[in-house]
Amino acid sequence: MSNSSEIPSFVLAAYGNVGELKYLYFSMILPWYLSICVANTLVIAIIYVDKGLHEPMYILLCNLCVNEIGASTTLYPLLLSQMLSESHEVSLPWCFVQMFCLYTSVSIEFCSLAAMAYDRYMSICYPLHYHTVMSTGRVFMIILFVWVYSVLNFVLLFSFILGLKFCGNIIDKVFCDHQLMIQLACSVSVINHVSDILFILLTLWIPFAFILASYLKILVVCFNTSKENKQKAITTCLPQIVSVSNLFVGCIFHFVDSRIEAAQVPDKVRVLLSVYLIVCQPMITPFMYGFNLPKVKTSFQRFVFHKK
Repeated sequence: MSNSSEIPSFVLAAYGNVGELKYLYFSMILPWYLSICVANTLVIAIIYVDKGLHEPMYILLCNLCVNEIGASTTLYPLLLSQMLSESHEVSLPWCFVQMFCLYTSVSIEFCSLAAMAYDRYMSICYPLHYHTVMSTGRVFMIILFVWVYSVLNFVLLFSFILGLKFCGNIIDKVFCDHQLMIQLACSVSVINHVSDILFILLTLWIPFAFILASYLKILVVCFNTSKENKQKAITTCLPQIVSVSNLFVGCIFHFVDSRIEAAQVPDKVRVLLSVYLIVCQPMITPFMYGFNLPKVKTSFQRFVFHKK
């Protein structure tokens, strides 16, 4: 029986045989990746340069943009190299590294959005206590907690697959996937399935419940306030609601694709659904959160076009 150390690499079979189209796909994917990096870096630079944006909401936004760049860099360079490759093989250590970065970034994304929801909750529901509760030191402690919590989530998940023995090395995706690796194991214990459920609970459902609770409380307060304050609250919260909704839908696509046999779904559609989260979310953050916010938009015009 083969063990994990005897399988030096995994084959990412979802690339298939695209033939000469690989150059077309490469020329489409590379500009998209560069656009993600440029857009998110620009938001970070604007927030860093403009001292007026050194507020909790924008600091948390900056953290979110850093995560978008990191998550995209984990996927796209390998995806681009695999697109031009004939073998589509990925070494076992790199597979674990990619999983660590991708899964941790998803957890950071959800937890960061939960932190931003809490920030909006304090700002709208308790404006008099806002600057006391959401001090700069407190915000950086929240960001540190988000990253540590997310890393520990994956360490917990990783501990259950580290000693698995694999009887196959074909992963039907364009990136290394935890659940598909479990399916390649020679034998899987109940604890592996429990760890998967636990990871989903810690990564998705707990942050999502926190986000939902925050916005429900904001909604209650908005019903009992002036029309002007309602409009302001909606304008502030709408980008977050859009981002959370997109993130949740992307996660559903990923988890369903990894766990349900979708024989009736064309392979190309399945590939698109599996990478939907990493393709769309990194662009939603800078444009829905960043350039859509009035203060950031004004600062962007000064920063890029030197407008007063």
